[in-house]
Amino acid sequence: MKKIICLALFAIGLSVQAQNDLPKLATEIAPLLIGEKIPNVTLKSVENTNVNLTELISKKKTVLVFYRGGWCPYCNAHLAALAEAEKELLDLGYQIIAISPDAPKSLKVTDDKEKLNYLLLSDSTGELSKAVGIAFQAPENYKATIAKGSDGVNNSFLPVPSVFILNINAEIEFEHIAPNFKNRISNDLLIAVAKSLNK
Repeated sequence: MKKIICLALFAIGLSVQAQNDLPKLATEIAPLLIGEKIPNVTLKSVENTNVNLTELISKKKTVLVFYRGGWCPYCNAHLAALAEAEKELLDLGYQIIAISPDAPKSLKVTDDKEKLNYLLLSDSTGELSKAVGIAFQAPENYKATIAKGSDGVNNSFLPVPSVFILNINAEIEFEHIAPNFKNRISNDLLIAVAKSLNK
């Protein structure tokens, strides 16, 4: 019994330590840089199936978007704006993949509400957001909301809203990181960058 209690305390200690390893503020993150590679992880689709990210990226140049969750009105406005830019990005040879800590069932609600054609993926554990260097400690007043959105998996981190343009080798060719979650890249700028990278 004593061993079980010790193990439980050790596990709690590890999770607290992992939480404390994250930057406290969105302005303190250290994201991957242009030229670095997005790490290979397995994420969940809207249908709750496993999706290998590197495999997906290897098929087409990618606009990779990280957003906070379907509960965030600024994120929903950005997702809807991306839907308007999608045809032009597709014509340029890109695919859009949007990732959040939301659980697959929450992704489905967003997908149905916004009527999106592009792919939404779940990173509820934060494995990818943390590896990319855009995760930070969620403020106390967000914890219940993100726990609900992630189906109880996440109550400790938020990703800083970010857009990466990747080549088929998962290398970052452009990035737009927004510590102020109210500011997002405009479609005009995103399309202009996508065009310039195509030359």
